[in-house]
Amino acid sequence: MADVGYVRVSITQNDTRQLEGIPLDKVFREKISGKSIKRPELEKCIDYIREGDTLHVHSMDRLARNLKDLQNIVDDLTGEDVKVFFHKENLIFSGGEDPMSKLMLQIMGAVAEFERSMIKERQREGIALAKKKGKRFGPKPVIDDEKFKRIVEFLNMGMNKTDISAKIGVSRQTLYKALKNLKTEFKIKSKMEQERG
Repeated sequence: MADVGYVRVSITQNDTRQLEGIPLDKVFREKISGKSIKRPELEKCIDYIREGDTLHVHSMDRLARNLKDLQNIVDDLTGEDVKVFFHKENLIFSGGEDPMSKLMLQIMGAVAEFERSMIKERQREGIALAKKKGKRFGPKPVIDDEKFKRIVEFLNMGMNKTDISAKIGVSRQTLYKALKNLKTEFKIKSKMEQERG
């Protein structure tokens, strides 16, 4: 009888706190979004686990994408005489549960799903509000206004693009992309000025 752990975190999170201090024989770790249907490590975990084993998971939302998935996974595992232990909720399912235990699984799973949807909604509202205030999202541009000025100066001096990219510390591909964008902006601006004139 083995104690098996399944740990899932999103790409930006750290998994060190999940199942910390719990003695486990084997752990399957996954850095992937909960929305993803394909979770290779979960599939390996389910293939690996045997009758009499216990699957340890930090919380219900780490195991399943939604309530339906949660019920299916727990039912499949407990049907194979595998115990499922959710540590955050302090709930253990082992099959043949009374109706109250099944209801608890459904309620806790539904609450976790609701919390996730509320968090996403707040994030969307926060991003929309920040955009209204002029905040920009995404990575900072590699070539800022100061670098653009230097690029133009070097081009006017007749310097080739390979030397320019080395001089300002960017790849040639980044430089070409920036010049292409600059050319497009210039064309749009010129067209608008012609239409006004």
